[in-house]
Amino acid sequence: MVRDGYHYALPLLAVALLIGWLGSVALALPAFLLAAFFLWFFRDPERTIPGEPGAIVSPADGKVTDISPVMVNGARGTRISIFLNVFNVHVNRSPIAGVIRDVAYRKGQYLNAMNPASAERNEQNAVTVEGDGQSVQFKQIAGLLARRIVFNKKIGDRVERGERVGLIKFGSRVDVVVDAASSLQIKLGDHVKGGSSILGYLPAAGRLAGTAATQAGQGAQ
Repeated sequence: MVRDGYHYALPLLAVALLIGWLGSVALALPAFLLAAFFLWFFRDPERTIPGEPGAIVSPADGKVTDISPVMVNGARGTRISIFLNVFNVHVNRSPIAGVIRDVAYRKGQYLNAMNPASAERNEQNAVTVEGDGQSVQFKQIAGLLARRIVFNKKIGDRVERGERVGLIKFGSRVDVVVDAASSLQIKLGDHVKGGSSILGYLPAAGRLAGTAATQAGQGAQ
């Protein structure tokens, strides 16, 4: 479980006990149920991380609501949008193994995460991970209810594929931008799980280039 769950649940449990002691169990029930909800909401289950070379895993649990072409820094890419409702696990994971090259947090609005405009106008945190000769960007985007984005890494940190990197509290959205030549394995409407569902595979040329560079570096040592 994410530690934040205890921060929300324990005060509510204390209130429920106090109301139950001073009043009645019936009056204490709403506070108790809300505490139970927070403990459930901030669950953090273990996941089996795929080991296939070049695999891009989902950074979040949710439903694929958009797959569309985009331009990022003059390069063609594909954006995969994943909508998280309040019943999904909200822990975010790195889509690939590599080094975090950029983290850009931006304040913004709190439009419904299903609204396409939320990708540009809402509060968000854009993270770029470089690995296997490719860069993959994912955005943590706040939604109508989500009012806090948490990211636990910094530029220069090494992350593994499927490693926990943060969370978005309550309903939200995560966008993943990959090279346009990536081989996608998902379609609109699919439900994915963070860290275990494969969104696609990085282009083979980029993986080979990254492997060759790594081997050359090892040979020079």
